[in-house]
Amino acid sequence: MNTAADRTGDAAMENEHPESLGEQTLSMSAIKEPPAEEDVVEEEPAEEPVADDSDSSEDAGESGDAAADEAEEVEAEVDEAEIDEAEIDEAEGTPAVPEGEAEQELPDEAVEQLTGALAQLRQSVLDLKFGLDLPGAEEARQARAELLAQLEDYVIPRVRVSSAPALIVVAGSTGAGKSTLVNTLAEKNVSRTGVRRPTTGTPVLTCHPGDLPWFADGDLLGGLKRIEQVSRDAGPDSLVVAATEKLPQGVALLDTPDIDSVVEEHHEIAHRMLDAADIWIFVTTATRYADAPAWQLLRLARERGVRLAIVLSRVQPRSRETVMKHFVRMLTEYGLGDVDRFVVEESKVTDGRLPDSEMTDLRMWLAELSVDGERRSQAVRQTLNGVLDSFRTRVPALARHLEGHVAFRGELRTDVEAAYLGGLSRIEAAARDGSLLRGEVLARWQDFAGSGDLLRTIQLRGRAPRQMPERLMAFKAALRTGLESLIVSSATRAAEEVAARWRRRSELGATLGEGLDRPSEELVRRANRAVSAWQEHVMELIRTEGVAKRSVSKVVSFDPDALSLIFMVGLFGGSSDGVPQKLVNALLGAESLRAISVKSLSDLRARVSMLFDEEAMRYVRTLDAAGIPDESAATRLYQATYNLEVAR
Repeated sequence: MNTAADRTGDAAMENEHPESLGEQTLSMSAIKEPPAEEDVVEEEPAEEPVADDSDSSEDAGESGDAAADEAEEVEAEVDEAEIDEAEIDEAEGTPAVPEGEAEQELPDEAVEQLTGALAQLRQSVLDLKFGLDLPGAEEARQARAELLAQLEDYVIPRVRVSSAPALIVVAGSTGAGKSTLVNTLAEKNVSRTGVRRPTTGTPVLTCHPGDLPWFADGDLLGGLKRIEQVSRDAGPDSLVVAATEKLPQGVALLDTPDIDSVVEEHHEIAHRMLDAADIWIFVTTATRYADAPAWQLLRLARERGVRLAIVLSRVQPRSRETVMKHFVRMLTEYGLGDVDRFVVEESKVTDGRLPDSEMTDLRMWLAELSVDGERRSQAVRQTLNGVLDSFRTRVPALARHLEGHVAFRGELRTDVEAAYLGGLSRIEAAARDGSLLRGEVLARWQDFAGSGDLLRTIQLRGRAPRQMPERLMAFKAALRTGLESLIVSSATRAAEEVAARWRRRSELGATLGEGLDRPSEELVRRANRAVSAWQEHVMELIRTEGVAKRSVSKVVSFDPDALSLIFMVGLFGGSSDGVPQKLVNALLGAESLRAISVKSLSDLRARVSMLFDEEAMRYVRTLDAAGIPDESAATRLYQATYNLEVAR
């Protein structure tokens, strides 16, 4: 059945440049262990080129023919065992697993618990922000992006549907022949090949038509937009999905951009595809297998515990034994000596594909994964467990980056707290040493006290109360304004100190502090409300707790509002002759006066502290906007990691 993806996939190949002679990787056979001898003697090349595809002996040629015959028999058995099209479960909308291939899945309760723990980890990572260009910030941002992509593209979907077909990524170096390999196995040109490098920019996924619903509509690589063919409009978030009946059901191939591509975007796409695959096929060449990018990828596969197979391409028949001996030795020393290995000898490519007869060993390998559900499931579990195990080091490494940002944030917050705590201390000192009662406040007090209005606020019992004298009202307004000015000036100085401290820390701190070296525009209005409320509170304390002494209360009464102002003068240390303090003490008594004084000062401190907290929140919002996480983010990250271990 020729699908739309088949037609468009073939059409995409018509205008491509043919492969150059240097790209024409061809004859493939399974890699055999090299001889044990230290020195390998190269044999003379045979007269006929076809002889180089065998083991350079007649017996080896016969053995190759026998292997081919055996492979044909295995393929015939596989064809009989396979189902032409996977049945679709109408109720669930997902392809059914063929009979005899039922794979054991986790119980629903275990899946739900593990999925919940992974979702919590994903949210914790998603909440992280590394907005500042501190040392290691770019590395942290990259690690965060990789974790998120792997959780969303692979881990969470794979846990939910462990019976989905195995996704095999074909990755490797530039010009290694990845696309040629995929096209040959698919027996159609699903992936671009050509002379220009890099060739593959958009990942291409090809699978059996029965597996198409898993990848066309499923959650695996769910963040990528599905397209039928590569186009100029295809972005880095696109994925070509094509179907071919030539691939066995239960496995899918994913062709990726080069891991060492000169295009950074291609490099990132390749690693994202690797993070979303169950099995890796690494393709490299006889001339580039020792390059650093190749071994970086192999090291990553080893660290992740990924199921891995290796294809060594472009091997000259004459140097095959020497190359293989060295390559296998390197793999063994690296702890990868037991991985499945295949070799592709230098040969001719026709229409972007290898001769199908040369793909016997790799086809058998794929067929075994297809028909053996337990083997396939084991490979999936191995990779999935390896990824989950990698979180034990990758998440703490991310948390360490996070702690550096949190520490920097803590230093900046300490500067803010110290500056505004100093401002609060200055206000308390001014309230004690009488410096508040200067200028206009002192003039208004002296006018009020010297005019006789002070005594007129004390009334004989039975006389009708009088209105508050104008001088007293003016004094009240001056006292409120003086206290407001003290608060605003202290906040202004605190803001200047914060900006200066941040500038001294770093250039980054100076940038963050721009525009924050002055108080907010709302401070004056908020300070006015706070001082007015405090004055009302003091008057209420005088009214409710300022009980006059018995000897005085029988003769005189007093106006609470006026007495509260007189009390404030004494509280702030005003008047050198001590008249306010003596008068209030005579009326209320020392014990009552002390209680009111403590409560008044405590209330004033609380109100000013609230004002300064609101001012300090400007800096917190600036740090938040800059993407600097706080300590709670690290706590949530560690907790999510612990919960994942418990769920496993």
